[in-house]
Order: sequence, then C-alpha cells, then structure tokens
Amino acid sequence: MTNGTPTTLMQAIKHFSDPEVCLEFVRDLRWPEGVTCPHCGGTEVGFLATRRIWKCKNRECRKQFSVKVGTIFEDSPIGLDKWLAAAWMLANCKNGVSSYEVMRALGVTQKTAWFMLHRIRLAMQTGTFTKLAGTVEADETYVGGQAKYMHAERKRKTIKGRGTVGKAIVLGFLERKGEVRTEVLTDIKRATLHGKVREHIEPGSQVYTDELASYEGLAPDYTHEAVNHKETYARGEVHTNNLENYWCLFKRCIRGTYVSVDPIHLHRYLAEQDFRYNSRKNRDGGRLLEVVSGVAGKRLTYAELTGKLIGG
Repeated sequence: MTNGTPTTLMQAIKHFSDPEVCLEFVRDLRWPEGVTCPHCGGTEVGFLATRRIWKCKNRECRKQFSVKVGTIFEDSPIGLDKWLAAAWMLANCKNGVSSYEVMRALGVTQKTAWFMLHRIRLAMQTGTFTKLAGTVEADETYVGGQAKYMHAERKRKTIKGRGTVGKAIVLGFLERKGEVRTEVLTDIKRATLHGKVREHIEPGSQVYTDELASYEGLAPDYTHEAVNHKETYARGEVHTNNLENYWCLFKRCIRGTYVSVDPIHLHRYLAEQDFRYNSRKNRDGGRLLEVVSGVAGKRLTYAELTGKLIGG
C-alpha cells in the first residue's frame, strides 16, 4: 500500500472489503475540501452514521444524500466494494475485461457487470480544451468484421475496394511522448478531417499523416508532411507508427476480449483504451485514483445506455 492506496489487486480486494474504508475513499476523492451538498452546494452538512449518508442543514434544501448521488454510482444497489474492484480491473487490464469475467469475479449478473463497465468507461472520459502540440500523428482506422471470417456470399456482397463498407470510422491524434485522442466519425471528407485537426491540434504544430487526399491543404496553419504507405512506413521522423501501434492495441482488445462491439457503444470502448494509454506511466493504484476522481458529475442510466426510453 502506498499512502493508503492499494498497489495490487489482492490488496485492493482486502482493503475495500470494509464499507467504511470504501466510503472514506470515495468521499475524500470526491470532496477533498470537505463534503458539500450535491443538490444546493451547501457546506453545512451532518453525517448520519447509522445510514452512512449526509443531510444538508440548509433550510431551503434539507435533503439527504449518499456519496453515490451525482456520480456514476447513483441508484446502484451494488456496494462500493464491488464497484471499486470492477474499476480496478477495467483500468489495469491491458486488453480490457469482459462483463462475463466481472460477473464471475464479483458475483453479479452479466447484465449488471455490463452496465457497471459502461458507467466506469464514462468516468474514464476526460474532456479538455487543451490542444495537442509539438509533433502530432493523425490517422484513421476502420472497426468491423474481418473478411476472413465472412461467408463467401456475404464477402462478395460486402467487400468493395478497401473493404471498409459497413465499418465504423475512427480518427485518432497522438502527440509524441504525450496523449492520444480518438473519435468516431461518419465520414473522412476533407472538411470533416480539417475541422477535427483544428479542433484538437494547436496551430503551428507538426502534423504527420498518411497520403489520404483529405489531409491535403492543412498548410500554412500546420507543418504537414505525409508518408506513402505503399512505398514505406517511415521516412525519417515522418511516420504514423506510434498511432498504428495504438490501433493494434485497441483492435487486440476488441477482437480478443470484447469480440463484438455495437457501433453505438464504440466511443465508450475508445474512451477506455485512451484512458489506459494516457495513464500508461502511472501505477495500478494511481489509475484507480484517476478513475474514481472522475465519477462525479456523470450519470448514465440503463435506458440511456440501451436507447430504451421509459414509457416509449
């Protein structure tokens, strides 16, 4: 244990087996300056020890709340001990962790485990207005079924040209010795790619891409160079090999662990892989701290996740 934070999965399971420890762990990360009411923002609160909840003393509020309210844990009957174990597994398993594995490890249903993992992926999303700078690699990839596993008749009808018909498009930016950002796109037209480059990359940066025509015209805002993959994978420092390696890690995770991913959830799996890559220099316990620090202000209901509206 380092500063009260577990450093191994075994330590984490033992450490978080105590409900009081779980409560204090999440409380301190969520409210480092002291508990505040998630309903009115008041700082005058009282703790009801027998129920492990707080009550706001503001006369206009007077509401009771738990540490779960206003987080990805809200309305979940699952204890924090299982939530923290699931967060540890997802944050630290290099190739991801399936809902079936979480089901067996935590003693919950597969449906519950699947829902938990998607809420943890939401906590992993870190929106930022800071742009990438320096030397940035940009590349796109396609996510979908592999031709070698298709029936011959389906392959004949589906595979056209590069074999990308029907697959999801993912655009990625990777700052060398920095972070990676990915996003699901609907097309790779020039206006779309140029818009994303300007959204995520600081003007004046060095941008390396392949020779896709849609990247042409980035100058003079960027120093743009492209490598022709039909001839070589690198021309000195001009290459997208780091981002290509990232795509390999992501697809290994999809094919080896998750097997089949619905396109409407693809951005969540990308957020998971982005998180692990961007926190690669951290230790296992540190990654857990990062995840739990991001649970507040985010909520995902089962209806929202599955696209089913209550009463609809």
